[in-house]
Amino acid sequence: MIKRILMGGVGLALTTGTVVLASRPFGLLPPLGPLLDAGHGIWAVALAAQPRASAAIRLPIFEGPVTAIVDTRGVPHIYADQELDGYRALGYLVARDRLFQLELQTRAAAGTLTELLGAKALPVDREARRLGFSRMVERGLAATDTTSDAFRSIQAYGQGVNAWISGMGGHDLPLEYRLLGASPAPWVVANSYLLLARMALTLAYNDVSVQKAAAAAKVGWPAAEALFPVDAPIQEPIQPNAVDSTRFAFRRIPAPITPDSAARGVASVGAAAYLALGNSLRWSAEDAVGSNNWVVGPGRSATGHPLLAGDPHLELTLPSIWYQAHLVVPDRLDVAGVTLPGAPWVIIGFNRSIAWSFTNTGSDVNDFYREVVDDQTNPTQYRLDGNWRPLDRRIEAYRSPSGAVLAVDTVRFTHRGPLWKVDSTWLSMAWTASDAKNNGAEFLAMGRAQSANEFLATSASYAVPAQNMVVADRGGTIAIRSTGRYPIRPGAGRGDLIQDGTQSANDWTGDLPLEFYPFSLNPARGFLSSANQQPVDPRVNPRFLGANWYSPWRAIQINTLLRADSRVTVDAMRRFQTDPGSVRADRFLPFLRTSDRRTVPSENVTRARALLASWNGRYELDNPGPVLFEAVMSELARRTWDELGPTGPGRGSRPAEAILLGLLGDSASVWWDDRTTPALVEHRDDIIEASLAAGLDSALAQHGPSDGAGWLWRNAHHANIYHLLRIPALSALDLSVPSGPSTLSPSSGAGTQGASWRMVVELGPDVAAWATYPGGQSGNPLSPHY
Repeated sequence: MIKRILMGGVGLALTTGTVVLASRPFGLLPPLGPLLDAGHGIWAVALAAQPRASAAIRLPIFEGPVTAIVDTRGVPHIYADQELDGYRALGYLVARDRLFQLELQTRAAAGTLTELLGAKALPVDREARRLGFSRMVERGLAATDTTSDAFRSIQAYGQGVNAWISGMGGHDLPLEYRLLGASPAPWVVANSYLLLARMALTLAYNDVSVQKAAAAAKVGWPAAEALFPVDAPIQEPIQPNAVDSTRFAFRRIPAPITPDSAARGVASVGAAAYLALGNSLRWSAEDAVGSNNWVVGPGRSATGHPLLAGDPHLELTLPSIWYQAHLVVPDRLDVAGVTLPGAPWVIIGFNRSIAWSFTNTGSDVNDFYREVVDDQTNPTQYRLDGNWRPLDRRIEAYRSPSGAVLAVDTVRFTHRGPLWKVDSTWLSMAWTASDAKNNGAEFLAMGRAQSANEFLATSASYAVPAQNMVVADRGGTIAIRSTGRYPIRPGAGRGDLIQDGTQSANDWTGDLPLEFYPFSLNPARGFLSSANQQPVDPRVNPRFLGANWYSPWRAIQINTLLRADSRVTVDAMRRFQTDPGSVRADRFLPFLRTSDRRTVPSENVTRARALLASWNGRYELDNPGPVLFEAVMSELARRTWDELGPTGPGRGSRPAEAILLGLLGDSASVWWDDRTTPALVEHRDDIIEASLAAGLDSALAQHGPSDGAGWLWRNAHHANIYHLLRIPALSALDLSVPSGPSTLSPSSGAGTQGASWRMVVELGPDVAAWATYPGGQSGNPLSPHY
């Protein structure tokens, strides 16, 4: 049996005739702020938007009996005689709980947000249509086998969504529609595919060529190659290397040189390309969206049963991006975990035989090409191998909620992918998501798999976004594989440089075969883990999978905890997910606390060092140390990389902190010299001391006296979980969280990204699972499950 997933609740009988919904009464109204008084204004609208407590609805969509038990957390446990009925019931319940979210995220991918939100959403819509999400889905559907189980599951899910919509009364309309004066649109099959396409934008985009070009424009290509290297200078790979320990491979960074005009031109193209793609791409704190997963084999488990932990980190929203569910179909399916609202499958979860989870691989799966077109203003053709080829052109009209045309664009595509103009250059992008064949079949098969080997076999065809898939089964097998599509490039095989688009010889030549994917099965050390680090040590497998990898601080921390514990318990697994220790802090603090200089430092430097000396390097709620450390680290990065100029979207990026750590070992490097002081030549300790003094000043100015409450981490650092429309009163803001940059629970400076779901599963004779996620099942702000 599956324990700790059934927690009591109320019955929901779903049949071909009458459906009776029953839910527990709402408790006290949540504190939504002084501006929303009960019975007045928006609050009155919210009161009217409560779902019915009890109602009978005609649902002639089921082919057999279905029962759903909604437990005390609002989680449905759906029991159906036929699998498609289970997906119909899930779609119905998700629509009941998350209808506005379903429509908003679909429109974001389709580029039709303006029809719901008005002109303010025009930039987001233009980005979606420029990238061609709808085009991707149209082409994918044209090649889809409509008799497949995956397609039929999507159809059934949509039938459930539309059954809820068609049976709604006025009082069922979610609050957001009332505020916008809108009504929900019917659900169509394409919506599920649009959801998957949008997830690809979040997880399957890498802008390393843009970063490297921007750096080369400032300091030359030799330095840019070292600052944004193909291989990480600290190796703690997902596929264990031979020594099963951290390997350091720091290299000297060449001195900055004056770039040539060609480098400046490429950098301009790359930087502008980033802006053209919009602001939802990867440009945040180094690992703010970092995820973790790990698995412990029976030999290192306290109970002798395999243990699995899943901890995906994504944007935090109310309601959550996940919807928890449990589906049971006799002799076919018995799976629990989280689904993405809009798709019928459990994405991360467990059944009675296996458990699995994902982290993002972060591989380089998109390349930029400079194209030659027939007309700089309104091109219809592009040059390839000496001939003109027609562009695929689409006229895109953006409409307001009233139907008025707000803007009209022509979007263009080469055989590689989307094309757009950047200054005087036309740039196209090849992207694995553009022609991905993902149709959900892999997720469907994962939920049915009865062993780790079967899971690996069924997920082998999975393409986008590439994921580090960890799995364990009750037989004791544990495995990890970085699964996805890895394009093979011609020549040196690298994808971190902008290419010449006039030659087809620069196109991808195929995909990396499955046997070369980073992979490990039942390793001798007895555990496996991933945290977005470089998947395989290049000494083991030198094939290009990506570049400019996240610094492996979290990977080192996970493996350190697991190596130190030969009898891991479930409680230990749960504690690890929020462990406040920081390998990053442990590595940098020795350089900040001491100096080789013989001169007497300033009072501020001495004081800063004393404060850092008393810090244990942990991001605990009542610890003041992180405030100063983060301020100093910010100053250290800014002062060290002054040659790269301002950073931010379209301007440039700073190297990974692993590069900075390596530079600290070279005290006389020319990179320590501050170019704003031509009369002086600074060395490492000059920059460190200047950073300590400036960091202390900054912390004091922002947080008050160092012995005051403002320096406590709980008051200085917060998570912010915004409502989908960013309405503050419906958001959960300024939440104190024991986490920090590069801890196992990393969080961005704005606090809007973090752990979106946490799960620990023990695969014994009785499968047991523990899970939590921010927010709840309901999208209704008045629900106890919001």
